[in-house]
Amino acid sequence: MSQKVLLNSKEVNIILHRLACQLIESHDDFSETVLIGIQPRGKFLADRLAEMLANDYGIKNIQLGHLDITFFRDDFRRSEKPLEANTTEIDFIVEDKNVVFIDDVLYTGRSIRSALTAIQSFGRPNNIELLTLIDRRFSRHLPIQPNYKGRQVDAIDNQKVKVNWVENEGEDAVYLIDK
Repeated sequence: MSQKVLLNSKEVNIILHRLACQLIESHDDFSETVLIGIQPRGKFLADRLAEMLANDYGIKNIQLGHLDITFFRDDFRRSEKPLEANTTEIDFIVEDKNVVFIDDVLYTGRSIRSALTAIQSFGRPNNIELLTLIDRRFSRHLPIQPNYKGRQVDAIDNQKVKVNWVENEGEDAVYLIDK
């Protein structure tokens, strides 16, 4: 098993600032916009972007939530091991809001389809957008595309894109791993 560094810590930081600026361009003061990190790994990206928007760009009152999609997935019964659900932390209504789903890697699109179903429990959004750090553009099973993407990666199916976060793995980096 070999791995290649796609993004180092400095490159991840630059991309995060670019994504934050793109969000500001589209959503101004975020008064009508909510950010929702898709559990488990989109949580780290969403938290980091919300912190950056508040601390580096002075955006006040960002509504940030985390959405667990475990039991909304179409493959949740196909695993031999028991599923471990994450927590959903959304303490606001999404009715008539602009929702930005945030996830680390867009691969087949099935996680986003699950998130689209799961968010309906919290109201009917005005608009839903997708922000991903990595877009594996040639691996889609569903017609889902990101509105904001950090980097496009052309990876074949026997390769894995692994995003590490300081908060979880002790470093900010993105790797391409040959299985």
